[in-house]
Amino acid sequence: MGTIELRGIGRSFKSTAAVRDITLTVDDGDFLVLLGPSGCGKTTLLRMIAGLLEPTTGRILLDGEDITELPSKKRDLAMVFQSYALYPHLSVRKNLAFPLRVQKLAKDEIERRVQDVAASLEIDQYLDRKPKELSGGQRQRVAVGRALVRNPKAFLMDEPLSNLDAKLRTQTRQELTALHRRLGATFVYVTHDQVEAMTMATRIVVLNAGRIEQYGTPEELYDRPESVFVAGFLGSPAMNLLDAQVAGDGGRIVVSAEGLGGDLWDGDTVPLDVVLGLRPEHLQIVDATTAHEGVRVAVTVDIVENLGGEQILTCSTGAGRLQVRTSRDVRVSDGDRLTLHVSPEHVHLFDRSTGRRLEWVPDAARTADGIRADDRVLVP
Repeated sequence: MGTIELRGIGRSFKSTAAVRDITLTVDDGDFLVLLGPSGCGKTTLLRMIAGLLEPTTGRILLDGEDITELPSKKRDLAMVFQSYALYPHLSVRKNLAFPLRVQKLAKDEIERRVQDVAASLEIDQYLDRKPKELSGGQRQRVAVGRALVRNPKAFLMDEPLSNLDAKLRTQTRQELTALHRRLGATFVYVTHDQVEAMTMATRIVVLNAGRIEQYGTPEELYDRPESVFVAGFLGSPAMNLLDAQVAGDGGRIVVSAEGLGGDLWDGDTVPLDVVLGLRPEHLQIVDATTAHEGVRVAVTVDIVENLGGEQILTCSTGAGRLQVRTSRDVRVSDGDRLTLHVSPEHVHLFDRSTGRRLEWVPDAARTADGIRADDRVLVP
């Protein structure tokens, strides 16, 4: 078992709140990623779980046991640091064995565990080498192995791939994902890299200024971001965010801004200032004379970036700049004028004043405000 519960966890440094009232449950076997920009509080939160920092407020539970005030060495948790934190004067074998010697296990048990972990991570041929004789990826495996050999209830990882080059980072990411599936253990993993989060996590917590902005599966966060912050943070390129207005017009909900417009759904609403969100891969080039339900945008192509199997178009319109992901089979050049289209099911709307998602509610029940049963209403 390795269930971690955070109840109202907060941490302040003098007058600055780094983490604010985090309540969260990491289920046994989850690969939970704490994702966010630098300074959002993700490493501070991880260090509090590990026992390296004391929370200012709140409690931490491991499998129902309160460990808030328990020293880090007495928590059944293993930490993998960004810097690997290997002992340079010890061989790989002795680095792996070190936490077991601290536990005063028998020599034959230590050797068995070291050999098993080394074989599983394919570092058994390096057991007699020193860390300086290893590549960055090999050292990272040793650091992971030193955590694995303890067989803890959960693994805590603080940006463990950030020191690797792009190719090795991809390979090691796949190895960690396979390791998690094989072990079925609980992982809590800190990163600012949204590709790592999307490809590795079973659940993601997006943090912003010390608070949880959104929590859910990678698919939930990508397909239904709850705020402008999450929408702009997840995706490469990120979601296009443009100021616009929605209003009712002849029984239809319409959206408009300079250079764009279209009708979305049946219904009525008072005029609202919104942020319109459009994913680059959902923008399709269409004939300007053909009618389509959804949003149409007139753009001028500013930059065409060739990425090999696809291309990214950076375009300008009256409402701002946006990016389009398209196949290289589409022949486009700088300066071309295009009409883009997004179907209604791929349109995201956010309240401009709060930044929170606006959702369409079909067949809304009658309320004190007089919403009819056949209305569709925008609700934040």
